[in-house]
Amino acid sequence: MPKMKTKSSAKKRFKLTGTGKIKRKHAFKSHILTKKTKKQKLALTHSTLVHKADKDNIKLQLRLK
Repeated sequence: MPKMKTKSSAKKRFKLTGTGKIKRKHAFKSHILTKKTKKQKLALTHSTLVHKADKDNIKLQLRLK
């Protein structure tokens, strides 16, 4: 049986926290920033946690399950 490989795209986008939660970055911060407010751009800078509905899917892609 071949090895189970992790999805390269998921490996680059998600990190596991110490408590087992999955951390992600916000989208929409790469270009077309002139029409976005300073407050909006600052909020997009910070990372956040993955929603619980998506958690199982991402764990499967990272081969944590």
